[in-house]
Amino acid sequence: MSSISVGDQLSTVRDVLRYAVSRFNQAELFFGHGNDNAYDEAAYLILHTLHLPLDMLAPFLDAKLLPQEKETLLTLIERRVTERLPVSYLTQQAWQGDFEFYVDERVIVPRSFIYELLGAPLQPWLPYDELVKRALDLCTGSGALAIQMAHHYPDAIIDAVDISLDALEVAAINVEAYGLQERVHLIHTDLFEGIEEKYHLIVSNPPYVDAESVAELPAEYQHEPELALGSGVDGLDIVRQIIQQAAKYLYPDGVLLVEIGHNRDVLEQAFPELPFTWLSTSGGDGFVFLLTREQLLGE
Repeated sequence: MSSISVGDQLSTVRDVLRYAVSRFNQAELFFGHGNDNAYDEAAYLILHTLHLPLDMLAPFLDAKLLPQEKETLLTLIERRVTERLPVSYLTQQAWQGDFEFYVDERVIVPRSFIYELLGAPLQPWLPYDELVKRALDLCTGSGALAIQMAHHYPDAIIDAVDISLDALEVAAINVEAYGLQERVHLIHTDLFEGIEEKYHLIVSNPPYVDAESVAELPAEYQHEPELALGSGVDGLDIVRQIIQQAAKYLYPDGVLLVEIGHNRDVLEQAFPELPFTWLSTSGGDGFVFLLTREQLLGE
């Protein structure tokens, strides 16, 4: 059945929602970029496209759609199915906690657990947010973590580093949207190369997917920049560099916070001498580690 004939049968938001859920389930889409099921993804796509509040579907379910609204929605639904695009690339919007960000295919869709750990969860190591005067976000991508760091640490200057100029162009859009141009500095370099500052806090959500897993990623992930996903055979090439170099760029009592996906066992085997602290997140307690400068130096 063509999309035109389908459209003839659909009148209301409820109709299109039901159709979208059915199409998404039939196509066996992968949901890993903000939603975890067909209903939530369909509801979000419809509400965003119709410029409606994202938390208020029920009052609009029986509203009739204008022809142009219906056409736009059906086009997006078909693109989600046939192109396997993450929904955030279709809406050019991603959420991380309470923060909204612009995204497109130049960056991965923000989904780091690190944002959950900023502020109060780090107070055992950084007891006062005001103590953080300088912070670094390595592999910043869309700039999401750098912007959230600026929020949690209002006295801090944030350096946001990425090797991808394309990613930094997206980050600049987000930094400007939050009016943080004077506090978040975007730097084009490879990890610490050319960095001369020292920091109270360094965070990184680097590429960490091992080669075997990269080859098996669902189609939705294949639309994300490969540079931002894979990191060598075991996924730890970049993490090794960060661990080996970070102490040089930390103040005394400074903290390194890194997300590594499902690589905890491999990492602990690679660095058996390091006393990793694994912090609890909504995904579990094996995805983000913390090391202090002194621990990195073996002091």
